[in-house]
This record gives sequence, C-alpha cells and structure tokens, in this order.
Amino acid sequence: MTRILAYRFSAFGDVAMTAPVFREFLEQNPDVEIIMVSRKNFESLFADIPNVTFKGINLDDYKGIFGLRRLANELMKEFNPDLIANLHDVIRTKILDRIYRRKGFKVFKINKGKEEKEELTNVWNLNKIQLKKTVERYADVFRAMGFNVELSHKLRPALGQKSGIGLAPFAQHKGKMLPLEKSYELAKILSKKQTIYFFGGGKKETETLEKWESEIPNTKSLSGKLNLAEELQKISELELMISMDSANMHLASLMGTRCISVWGATHPYAGFLGFGQSENDVVQVTDLTCRPCSVFGDKECYRGDWACLEELNIQKIVKAVNS
Repeated sequence: MTRILAYRFSAFGDVAMTAPVFREFLEQNPDVEIIMVSRKNFESLFADIPNVTFKGINLDDYKGIFGLRRLANELMKEFNPDLIANLHDVIRTKILDRIYRRKGFKVFKINKGKEEKEELTNVWNLNKIQLKKTVERYADVFRAMGFNVELSHKLRPALGQKSGIGLAPFAQHKGKMLPLEKSYELAKILSKKQTIYFFGGGKKETETLEKWESEIPNTKSLSGKLNLAEELQKISELELMISMDSANMHLASLMGTRCISVWGATHPYAGFLGFGQSENDVVQVTDLTCRPCSVFGDKECYRGDWACLEELNIQKIVKAVNS
C-alpha cells in the first residue's frame, strides 16, 4: 500500500474540489491510501471516501517555521508516508515541502497556472480561452507520481427521493454575488412551484435569510442550523442547487446534485466550475469583454458599475431551472 500525505488548508471550496478527485483516483488505484491534512472543520467533506484518512489540524497551533517543522515531524511520525502531495502551493506549504525534501521525501505540487490566470483576467485581453480545470490540476499531481487517473467529470447523484431547490445567495466577495434583491425576487418566483431552502452562514446571512423565510411563502432558511455533515446530507436530497461561484457549488458536486451557478467577475474559464457540473447550467452576462477581471472575485470593478452582476437577468436562472 502506497501512502500519500496530501495537504490543502484553504479555501473551503478548493478543499471540497479535492474530494471527488480523491474518490476517482483511489477507485482506479486501490493500493493507494491518502492522508488528507486540512482544517478540522472540513472533515465531513471526506467522510465517505474509502482509503482516505483525514487529519484535521488547527493552523494556529503551528505558527512560523518552527511550528511548521513540528507539524511536519508529527505527520511523518504518525503516518510514515511514501510520497508528499502539495495541493495548495502557498508559502506555508512551500515550507513544508522544503522540510520534507530535506528529509529525503519525493514531493509533488500543484501547478496552479498563475501566469495563464493573470493573462485570462487582464481586462485588455480579448482572446479569452478555457484553462485547465482545477480538478485536473489536482489529478496531475498524482499523475506526476506515476499513477494513472482518468476523471469522469460526471455527477454521482445520491439514491432516494429528491425534492426542493437549494438557494445559496451569498459569496465571500462582492464580485461573485448576485445583488440580494435579485436573489430575493428569484426566490419569490421559484417558490410558487417548489420549496426553496436557503443556505448561508454567519450571523448577518442568517438574519437576512430568516427575514426572507418570513416574507416568502414556501421557503425555509437552513442558515446557521446545520453542521457541515447535515448540510451535505440536505444538499444530496435536493433536486437542484442554485449557487454563486462559491463553495456551495462544490458541495453540490460532492453530493452529486445538479447546480445552476451564477458568475459575475469570475468565469468558468479559470477552471473552477464544480466537478461534473454542466456548462449549460452556467448563468452569466456573456457580452462583457472585461470578464473575467478576477480569478476569485476579490477585485474592485474595473468599470465601477458591476455590470456583470447588475445586468444579469434572473429570468436566465428561471429558464435554466425549467430546462
């Protein structure tokens, strides 16, 4: 049994994207075991994947170079890995890489395609092209180790009766989020035919979504009421999820649930469309040459008017739901 020590600490959506890759890689390579090191609260993402052992850590316990050296030693002692997979490639993981290389380990790291993404998000670049999908970049790390892995890019729907539509109207950055009044109107339209379940987190989002629940019949806010395992279970039971380009899209992918995704400043060309999700379910304003202006949606609007989100007609989403 070959044991691979893999690490990716953030962001939530990016960590979630590793899970379907692990599942298919390990099905095709049953003599491999993956030790996934990440933040403690991400454990449920990997709960049902055979041959994955999740090691949750609190990064505050391992600050600085000495803290990371202690972490590297602890992981080495506990798991005795054969190979190291850096699925993050940030300063913290680069330091871990160096420590492991000095100890004689073979370390393989993700190629995030930073220069290609900078070119893609240059507002003056009019020749935008699809870049490699992030899930394929993860798979490339294992291919570089000498393993074969062919990703299916297909959803695996959970068994059982499906009902209701999930709506996750929030995102970490303004550039990825439909104006809330549009999401509110969308919920009003869709709730006439289906029960709508609102997903969110944090005090402010929970307050907003509970207000919506009180104002729109046939809706229910789940914000702040479920832990991650319960949230995943609920998503697996939905007919459909509607999400911004955010972690909720990747949770839907993980649970085999179709997701209609809304994109503003970001674009599926950067490679972050959810695993197995259809490009036909991508909703975006297509006639803006400045898109995408950002990989993560964290930049200010170049034009100043957020046209990529303000001009998006929610009837496009309604049409996608009914298609």
